[in-house]
Amino acid sequence: MTKSNSRNNKGKIAAYWILICASLMVLVPVFWMISTSFKSQADTFAIPLQWIPKHPTFDAFKRIWSDYPFLDYFKNSLIVVGASTVVSIFFSTLAGYGVSRFKFRGKGFYLTFLLVTQMVPTVMLLVPFYKIMTQFGLVNTLLGLVVTYIAITIPVCSWMMLGYFDTISQELDQAASIDGASPFRTFWQIILPLVLPGIVATAIYAFVMGWNEYMFALILMSTENMKTIPVGIGQLISQDKIEWNDLMAASLVATIPVCIVFVFLQRYMINGLTAGSIK
Repeated sequence: MTKSNSRNNKGKIAAYWILICASLMVLVPVFWMISTSFKSQADTFAIPLQWIPKHPTFDAFKRIWSDYPFLDYFKNSLIVVGASTVVSIFFSTLAGYGVSRFKFRGKGFYLTFLLVTQMVPTVMLLVPFYKIMTQFGLVNTLLGLVVTYIAITIPVCSWMMLGYFDTISQELDQAASIDGASPFRTFWQIILPLVLPGIVATAIYAFVMGWNEYMFALILMSTENMKTIPVGIGQLISQDKIEWNDLMAASLVATIPVCIVFVFLQRYMINGLTAGSIK
């Protein structure tokens, strides 16, 4: 075995160990969450720690649906995140295509403005958003939270869609124009199907961002039946005690929609994320 081959093997071994350690850092907390959600209160604080519950129980899962308005949290999150994702993808797709294909005055300023909006810490937007929503009577409404999430996600989604549209050759637009197709028909029938993986990847980003968002939902929603899942889970932590079983069970249930999205759309997501490097 030559020295170069020996070095390559050592490098591969080191890389595998790094990947294993990184995977454990991610998977161990997830496994502990799953394990704790099926434990009784006594098993949760048992010494030594029980990685696998000796007496698994579904009591925590029953409590989150019976003792807390978790169904309202779940429904509110689905409505808000679903609506904001659809609207954000619709407008960011149009914006990305327009910026990618057309030249217009202020194009550079528009792109710079989108970037600058992402440089402002989100916490600084709480007061302005709250005042605007108060003025229009949208505080403690699902519509207000939808509008907020749209405003937050559209700049990033527009930049992502711009990158995907830039990977599509403009010769396709020119060929369609020569054949008599209008700009809208070219966009709808020719270009849009080609960037479907990019649309899915962008939609997943918007969905996950909205599903995990906590700060705006906490400030804008005041009544219990209008809160979203992140806020509802956060309320399980109080000054007096922490319901670890209920907290882990609720967290596990909250991950199900995101897992479903990734399972069914991961093929499109991978294609979308690698589109720029391939083309």
